[in-house]
Amino acid sequence: MKILLFGKTGQLGWEARRSLSPLGEIHAMGSNELNLTRLDDLVKVIREIKPRVIVNASAYTAVDRAESEPDIARTINAKAPGVMAEEARALNASLIHISTDYVFDGRKGEPYAEGDGTNPLNVYGQSKLEGEQAIVQVGGGHVILRTSWVYSLRGDGFVTKILAWSRKQETLKVVSDQVGSPTWARMLAEAIAAMLARSLPDPGAFFEERRGIYHLGGAGSVSRFDFAKTILRLDPNPAEQATKRLEPAPTADFPTPALRPLRTDLDCSRFEQVFGFGLPGWEAALRMAMEK
Repeated sequence: MKILLFGKTGQLGWEARRSLSPLGEIHAMGSNELNLTRLDDLVKVIREIKPRVIVNASAYTAVDRAESEPDIARTINAKAPGVMAEEARALNASLIHISTDYVFDGRKGEPYAEGDGTNPLNVYGQSKLEGEQAIVQVGGGHVILRTSWVYSLRGDGFVTKILAWSRKQETLKVVSDQVGSPTWARMLAEAIAAMLARSLPDPGAFFEERRGIYHLGGAGSVSRFDFAKTILRLDPNPAEQATKRLEPAPTADFPTPALRPLRTDLDCSRFEQVFGFGLPGWEAALRMAMEK
């Protein structure tokens, strides 16, 4: 199976490249190979490679900067996925696209299901929602995976930041009123690979039959504050910590250009029903990630 992966250097893309490689011929693209704001180049790449499956793990994820760069965010997060969907349909190929919990406003008060109304609070969330809509409008065999609070032990994410700050600061203040479903990038990548493995020998028919939007994240939910507390508790090198106190604080204490939804944990039962598996609890996954 020939797979075209976009976003190979991101948290998810890096893991996906490893997880997908046993399935066939992987063509992995990062920003060095392809600037997704150049849509003509995107078309050219897809037509040259002629993949059976496109996995789009790329995105403009700078939530605050998107407020001042809305055109760039929309080109990468909305227009480019629409082009991928069009080209995939022309090739009778399938598209797996990663979206976000930020399409919701966080006011529901309980886990979000796929059918709940969207209402993004910021440019990033709006651009990702427009990307979903562009794919759905094109049709064809596609799966859109909304996920939440993706992290890895590589790069500059929440887990690595908490660990780094804990080496330098005696007191850490962490937001306590944001609730979500932390998702280890490696397990999300392995879930995508498992979907593709189950799609053989005919990915086109498999994803055409199951096309739509699904939620997929770590099972359960937790606040940012309690997530940080668990990160420090599971730290494999606790003797290196300088932090003595972890203090909860409201989002209002950390003003940012972009508004954040407060509660965006996801109900992933539909994915489990359709594909026959899900992700483990967020704490079990974090423990495995820290042990690795």
